[in-house]
Amino acid sequence: MTATTSPAPETLSRRAGWLAIAAMFAINGSIFGLWASRIPAFKATHDLNHAELGGLLLLLAAGAICAFPLAGRLADHFGAARVTKAFVFANLIFVLALALTPNVWLLGAALFLFGAAHGGMDVTMNAWGAEVERWAKRPQMSSYHAMWSLGAGIGAASGFAAISLNAAPLTHYVIVGIPLTALLFWLGNIPWTSPLNRDSKAPIFSIPKGQLALVGLLALGASMGEGAMADWSAVYLVDIGGAPENWAAMGYAIFSVTMVIMRLLGDWITHHTSPQLAARGSGLVAACGAALTVLFPVPPVMLVGFVMMGIGYALIFPLAFSRAANDPHQSPGKALAGTATFGYGGMLLGPPLIGFIANATSLRVSFGVLAVLALMIAVLSGALRRDE
Repeated sequence: MTATTSPAPETLSRRAGWLAIAAMFAINGSIFGLWASRIPAFKATHDLNHAELGGLLLLLAAGAICAFPLAGRLADHFGAARVTKAFVFANLIFVLALALTPNVWLLGAALFLFGAAHGGMDVTMNAWGAEVERWAKRPQMSSYHAMWSLGAGIGAASGFAAISLNAAPLTHYVIVGIPLTALLFWLGNIPWTSPLNRDSKAPIFSIPKGQLALVGLLALGASMGEGAMADWSAVYLVDIGGAPENWAAMGYAIFSVTMVIMRLLGDWITHHTSPQLAARGSGLVAACGAALTVLFPVPPVMLVGFVMMGIGYALIFPLAFSRAANDPHQSPGKALAGTATFGYGGMLLGPPLIGFIANATSLRVSFGVLAVLALMIAVLSGALRRDE
């Protein structure tokens, strides 16, 4: 994008630009929330133990990781806006496919494809969001991520209603997923010309070094917790807390709503404290929340723990991305690529890791690991201080 060429027509308002990206983040989050809220149903239908469910979630992660470089190349070649819109339809198709799988083998294949669509859209919608943010000349990334959490909460809350009505996952996904995606896509379908970079020599993946490696670990700790909450909070409430299945769906919904509120407040909190102080406090709150769910595994207390984990995890991802984008030693693209690898890798690899630990020990031990990772965030919070 050059200074003399606008990617948007003059008639497009800054508000419409923000709304379009917010809608794309909400689509991605809501479809993921639809899946996450019905994981216990898939677990029961296919008679999966914790390790088997963890293995299937690993296929979802593998699909996303394989899609990262492809999504980046597609965005360079065709433009982030165009590719993001295409990924919307892929996400919807593959979440519907999950509900149609008759056996665990086809479920695994569908999860791999769903993970690829979800992960690919993660890359391209963030790239498009960065374009709109630069065009608008105001910070917006934290609010975009808030809309992802809002979408995930809506998707999970619809699971509460669907389970209460004894609706099968396919019925749930058709009645909620299709019209919700259509509405959000309509809001996000703005005229936008993304810059093309078909001859880019930039590396697809970049591993952070030095202080940025610590920033990457901050993102990893938070994203592993967020991913574990998405895929395991429902199972944890049912298996450990003995909650009814409809309570289980509300667990992730409450967590997501908390994330939305905190991310909407994120810029104000950081402005009145500092990135490192905000991260230190966030890590300690998340650690206390995870510990609460382990020490007092009864549904009301566990839900309080989930709220505290939502408070603690909400700001870390935006803070890490902001620090990477403003690194004085590396270009924003290279720094963001490395941080995203840690962040999204943790979100995708965390859930299967939780499954393997749970199978070897217990789910309570797995959530104890989340408490330790949250403490790591507090310890490494100084990495968010910017060197001059």
